[in-house]
Amino acid sequence: MLIELAIGDAYGAGFEYTSKRIVKEHNHLTYYFQHPRHASIKPGYYTDDTQMSLAIAELLISQKEWSFENLAEYFVMVFKRDPREGYASRFYQFLTEINDGSEFLKAIQPQSDKSGAAMRAAPIGLLPNEQQVIEYATIQAKVTHNTIGGVNSATAAALMSHYFFYNLGKREHLGEYLESKVPGEWTKPWKGKVGHLGIDSVHAAVSAVESFDNLANILEHCINYTGDVDTVATIALAAASCSESIENNIPKILYDDLENGSYGLDYLLSINDQLLVMLKDKHGNCLER
Repeated sequence: MLIELAIGDAYGAGFEYTSKRIVKEHNHLTYYFQHPRHASIKPGYYTDDTQMSLAIAELLISQKEWSFENLAEYFVMVFKRDPREGYASRFYQFLTEINDGSEFLKAIQPQSDKSGAAMRAAPIGLLPNEQQVIEYATIQAKVTHNTIGGVNSATAAALMSHYFFYNLGKREHLGEYLESKVPGEWTKPWKGKVGHLGIDSVHAAVSAVESFDNLANILEHCINYTGDVDTVATIALAAASCSESIENNIPKILYDDLENGSYGLDYLLSINDQLLVMLKDKHGNCLER
């Protein structure tokens, strides 16, 4: 999951809010595209979507209490050890100015309905208990996005990966499943540009996953929406990569050229493996995907 999540993020980062012309010319899954305005984000490097997903995964692995305090501490910790571009400018500045989770919680104003809580929620879906998935997704969302849209989008994103990892139904019925759990028009096909709202990013991701039976087409389709496409691709690939019925045909070049520094490909693989081992040890399930 974490590798495909990062590929969706890194590939999408080159196309975030670019023109339809750029998307048409360069969205062919043959290389990571350098964003024309965000020169500080190198091709093949992931952004805040993956970094905050790592924070979620690492807190799950630690088996510490799932609390506001621990979530805030991990959000700060993963940023401080590896400061990187991709965060909203205000939030980036906020993270640079605080020192720990306590300061985070004292200073944060969690009234956003944007996609930040949804983009990082996928690892929660690997938990085997559906109610715990909903509870954990809700708690982590409220740390930064304590709004109806923020909570519902994060819950839906977590349940997407849960649905596929535990084989709860066919790909085509994902929207129906979500509508039975989370308010939203999840069965309605998404069309057009994706804006900043978390609900919109998850909605577009659901439509992409329902439309194709392989990861390459899902990724390409996410980018073709235009708009906040890195978030859409992150959510869609994180969930779809958990499905046994969706082919992983992402071109090898996107794996080979994904960053592999201190917290790159090898680190993501390690955390992914630790997450599955933790779940197996804790719940007695054989989790291999």
